[in-house]
Amino acid sequence: MIAEKAPEGLARLQTEFAAHIRDPENVQAPAGIEDRRMGIYRDLFFNNIRNFLSSNFPVLSSLHSAEDWTRLCRDFYTEFRCHTPLFPEIPREFLKYLQDTRTQRETDPPFMLELAHYEWVELALSLDDHDTGNMMFDPQGDLLNAIPVLSPLAWPLSYRFPVHHIRKDFQPREAPGNATHLLVWRRADFQIKFMELNQITSLLLQKMKEASGKTGMTLLKEVAEVINHPNPDKLIIHGETLMNDLREKQIILGSR
Repeated sequence: MIAEKAPEGLARLQTEFAAHIRDPENVQAPAGIEDRRMGIYRDLFFNNIRNFLSSNFPVLSSLHSAEDWTRLCRDFYTEFRCHTPLFPEIPREFLKYLQDTRTQRETDPPFMLELAHYEWVELALSLDDHDTGNMMFDPQGDLLNAIPVLSPLAWPLSYRFPVHHIRKDFQPREAPGNATHLLVWRRADFQIKFMELNQITSLLLQKMKEASGKTGMTLLKEVAEVINHPNPDKLIIHGETLMNDLREKQIILGSR
């Protein structure tokens, strides 16, 4: 018999080891390794993932019993193949799992994906490497007659459920008739801020994000048309005040 080459044997052992660590209930441990030793690795790897998810999704985890949350983390750990070795990217991978891989369970609330996304946004913005100091804009520019510059660190979001209100004693089973519009942004001092948006502000920011070549005046006229405002001129007057307020909050940086 030809002896198995060491690299091939090591690779096979690593594959068996990883498969067991990922799914110990259904995959046997590699032969010849004491179960007590394997248990140390089983607990270490899984507990790291579970604790990391718990810290990044505190509201979502609080809505589950300890047993159900552990099962959800185990399902992710077993069923999904992460494509990054970086721990800060694990929450994004968890979102991909909820969206693309996980099938609905009885213990899954209907708002789970949206709530998880809302909780992930804070981490994502804190790690975003956009440097607004390298962008070309006039911080004191005319926001109405020039082209307003939306901060790349300001994210307008829309959800079916009011995710910012969800907690243990408020868990809606059906989405309300109107969507929830929120803004999450990062200031120059790295503080993450949250704001609930009305329809006009949400539309304005969304149009500003999608159409970077239009003046503030044009954007406000388009908003007035979308909502069929009875007095567009009045909306433009209030809209200019709104844009200046957004500039003070570092949501709009200035104008081109």
